[in-house]
Amino acid sequence: MKILTFGEALFDIINGSAHLGGAPLNLAAHLAKLGSKPAVISAVGRDELGKNLLLKAEEMGIDTSYILTDEQRPTGTVTVELEGEGIPHFIINEGVAWDAITLKDGEIEALTAEEWGVFCFGTLAQRSEANRKTLQGLLSVLRARHIFYDVNLRPGFYEKEWIAASLACADIVKMNSEEAGIIYRLLFGTARGCTCEDFCRLLVEKYPGISIICITKGPEGAAVYHKDSCGCIFEEIETTPVKVADTVGAGDAFSAGFLYAYLSGSSILKAAGFACELGTYVASKPGAIPGYSEEILKKVGGLEWRD
Repeated sequence: MKILTFGEALFDIINGSAHLGGAPLNLAAHLAKLGSKPAVISAVGRDELGKNLLLKAEEMGIDTSYILTDEQRPTGTVTVELEGEGIPHFIINEGVAWDAITLKDGEIEALTAEEWGVFCFGTLAQRSEANRKTLQGLLSVLRARHIFYDVNLRPGFYEKEWIAASLACADIVKMNSEEAGIIYRLLFGTARGCTCEDFCRLLVEKYPGISIICITKGPEGAAVYHKDSCGCIFEEIETTPVKVADTVGAGDAFSAGFLYAYLSGSSILKAAGFACELGTYVASKPGAIPGYSEEILKKVGGLEWRD
């Protein structure tokens, strides 16, 4: 299963300690741990952090062929401050390497020669005009079975136009409940009185190319809205409460779990259930990419969530 992600590759600085981070990189790392073959399109600086990032990513089983080395900009870093219940607050540095992801003709040719199971991207990396241009070019030429858009909004680093253009390109969309409220207000006005199901219905009506919407709801689990031969179905998935260490990377683990299970033949509901379990497990451990427990590995190996 070949999966391609695009966007930020960086180090999260949590309590003074550096951890590999960035949603596209976290997603790829979890997909690799699950058994997929992910590749990442990003950029790092020609510095020690950049070398370290490439080394760690390769050790995790990530194809780093398309992580470029920027001669002028430093490797990205984000200071993460944990608030109540492990909720992260991000201070995201600008003018870093992943703000200038510019592919050469040969790299684009290599990417378009492949057939990808899914191409994944988010919103944050679109904060630079160079990246928006690169992303638009890739979306027009890549051969991918699915286009996955993880909304992943960060205050001060999103615009309505970027979100709308991304939704128009995607067939699978993932967001959390807070992001759903923001998108509703941006696209449809006040969200007062609107249910999660109402929002999903409106979004699919506006962007008919979307076939699956996943909305994570923290300890309350997740909701999934999807199309089938009988119309559209809205389903909610509960999750087992855990003691949260921090929620950094939990959403990326959810995305990885869903994509891996769904692309491996699971039903959408079972894929979302497995995704909730993986996301909850990651939230119970410090850091975005913790080692997997024997229980998680057994479920992956035993394929209990497949039809």
